Amino acid sequence: MTEQRVDAGQGRAGNAFSSSGPRAFRGDVRRLRAFAAAKAVWWSANRAAGRALMEPERGDDAGGFTPSYGPPPKGLVRKAWGEAFAKDAADVAAGLYPVTEAAPANLKAALQTAIDLFEDTREVEARRRRGGRVEARADAPSSAYPPYYRQNFHYQSGGWFTADSARRYEAQVETLFSGAAGPMRRRALSLLAKAWRARDHRDLKLVDLACGSGAFLGDLKATFPRARLMGVDLSLAYGAEARTRTGAPVIQAAAERLPFADASLDAVSCVYLFHELPAKVRQAVTREIARVLKAGGVLAFADSLQTRDAPDLGRLMEAFPVFFHEPYYANYQAQDLDALFGAAGLSVRARDQAFLTKAMLLEKV
Repeated sequence: MTEQRVDAGQGRAGNAFSSSGPRAFRGDVRRLRAFAAAKAVWWSANRAAGRALMEPERGDDAGGFTPSYGPPPKGLVRKAWGEAFAKDAADVAAGLYPVTEAAPANLKAALQTAIDLFEDTREVEARRRRGGRVEARADAPSSAYPPYYRQNFHYQSGGWFTADSARRYEAQVETLFSGAAGPMRRRALSLLAKAWRARDHRDLKLVDLACGSGAFLGDLKATFPRARLMGVDLSLAYGAEARTRTGAPVIQAAAERLPFADASLDAVSCVYLFHELPAKVRQAVTREIARVLKAGGVLAFADSLQTRDAPDLGRLMEAFPVFFHEPYYANYQAQDLDALFGAAGLSVRARDQAFLTKAMLLEKV
């Protein structure tokens, strides 16, 4: 297998899920585009309301922020944002995966979510201004959690430890990215679906590492219903939320100490984890992923773009850790991911990116 750079719209449905091929997905594509448009408007409105309430330039960290990148060229951010939706729709049209997101049950439910987010935003902003980076230690059910984990990433209420945090998380990230969170992370799903389109998925073992509240785990379950799928997360609260949302089994474990035998998995997915890990833990997690993969097994990886991937968007990536408390993000930006994975015996086979996310498919050689 040689490395490929992929374009949306390539591939066939294969046996990823029950389908008669791309023709069967034309209705789904129309539905997805209509849903995506409504979703973008809704989450953009939530984001605008949140920004009206928050004044991040008044936070403790903001005073020392001097960007080294200029502002993005006019129209680039909107174009890159729209590309994520376009690629998502093209992959559905190609039969790589089905529509995996659904609208809220009713307007009342959507409004309740928005009100809850708005109220919590006040707490998040107050925490940002007082520099409350480790208040989540009080919410941790045990001091056994590693110190790097017991923080208020994004200044979020409860850190990774409370049911309320897990319940809000997906709406928070969709608000942050104006509805593009799902389409961005599905770049990793696209790469995996293309790699597996000729495979019989029965008995293939796939683990979604750091599955969080279960959004990507749900994407995987819809796309590979015959595979043996499991989520892993260090947070009991987030694992419970993922289990409820997807019906998939989820176990509690640290990514740097996985409870799986050597060479026992056909695939691991890992979405938005590496930028929240210290450098040494990132290396340990990479080695663990390589250890548990079979020869020829694959890692479907997605995380933040690095500035070298899109220099014109560099200012956005510089600002992110300043205003959202991401203590290991600058180190992640400097990480040579190809070298990191290569040292563990993982070879890059395909790449993709959309908006602020990069995806890679790596094979254990």
